[in-house]
Amino acid sequence: MTANTLLAWTPAAIVFDCDGTLMDSERHWEKAREVVLGHHGSAPDPEFAQATKGLHYTECGRMLAEYAGAPALAEQMTEQLLASFRQLVADDPVTMPGAAELVRKAAAFAPLAIASNCPRDVVEAGLSRAGLLRYFGHVLVPEGEMRPKPYPDVYLEAARLCGAAPGDALAVEDSHCGFVSASRAGLRVLAVGPRKPLRNTDNAGDAADAGEIPPVDLWVASLADPDLVKWADTRRP
Repeated sequence: MTANTLLAWTPAAIVFDCDGTLMDSERHWEKAREVVLGHHGSAPDPEFAQATKGLHYTECGRMLAEYAGAPALAEQMTEQLLASFRQLVADDPVTMPGAAELVRKAAAFAPLAIASNCPRDVVEAGLSRAGLLRYFGHVLVPEGEMRPKPYPDVYLEAARLCGAAPGDALAVEDSHCGFVSASRAGLRVLAVGPRKPLRNTDNAGDAADAGEIPPVDLWVASLADPDLVKWADTRRP
């Protein structure tokens, strides 16, 4: 599907990532990682920051511990990471540009769901403060047997609960980890944010294919992109 055909298409469901896509919270994860590493006498470099973007917080905690040269402290650093992030979000919950408007417009023509690697309470509290939670019929996060991104689980279940075949649903994502998850699930992918080269991923052990470069059907700088807003305005259920 090309960009032109994507913007002529009406998905049967839309599944949004939350952090960095709807909520301006990726900067909070970055700050939380800095805080945790600082407590252990280290600091993240740009490559590490990019490698951890979008990962489940437990995987990020493990990588923090390895980066700090203290792998045995992975559990402790994961707890510190989550505590720091929760505090930062509570102090400064902000939506990404265009997010609220697009969600409201999209809810008029398709069922909406959230697929996130964050804890449920963080996702729901942030969306609730932003007045957006009511637009989403389902919030999917890694719980129980549901594996985190880049596994496809959260996107597969979100599409199913919305009553849509994966190929008829659209994922809205901002991270490579999320692109991989959504494409593995069979959804079309709308990428949001500064355009970066797609890369291989090996952060999920056996789940990752070292040669995998996920497809992105359309890339926009923000959810306020005029063509995207026009698309949402002209869709019908």
